[in-house]
Amino acid sequence: MNVLVSACLLGENCKYNGKNNRSEALIRRLQGHHVIPVCPEVLGGLGVPRPCVELRDGKAVDCNGRDVDAAFRAGVEKALRQIEGQAVDLAVLQSRSPTCGVKQIYDGSFSGRLIDGQGLLAAALTARGVRVVDVEDLDSVPEL
Repeated sequence: MNVLVSACLLGENCKYNGKNNRSEALIRRLQGHHVIPVCPEVLGGLGVPRPCVELRDGKAVDCNGRDVDAAFRAGVEKALRQIEGQAVDLAVLQSRSPTCGVKQIYDGSFSGRLIDGQGLLAAALTARGVRVVDVEDLDSVPEL
């Protein structure tokens, strides 16, 4: 099984705050599968650490009010090119991220308020027919 995974979940320090979201449970379950790690934000040229970003009206904006949408979209395109020609059976993505959020994202006000919606990569993968799963819903994937 080919599994695309948010790189932060594998322990890569690529989050906006310079840290990661390493998931030992996920790493154990990925053994024996072909893993494709991606961080669209880093692929888009954004540094680590970097200002926090949320989606506001579908556009990526950082906490300083700077429009970083072009970098985010470039990173998503690079991630998609990285998997071009490969059959991706599943994507396990980081919860609530502006790129990887599967079910919810922050509302763009930087107040901590969550709304239903997907991050840019999750939406692009879904549109291409890839099954996307929030890491918090890992138990719903018995084949992994």
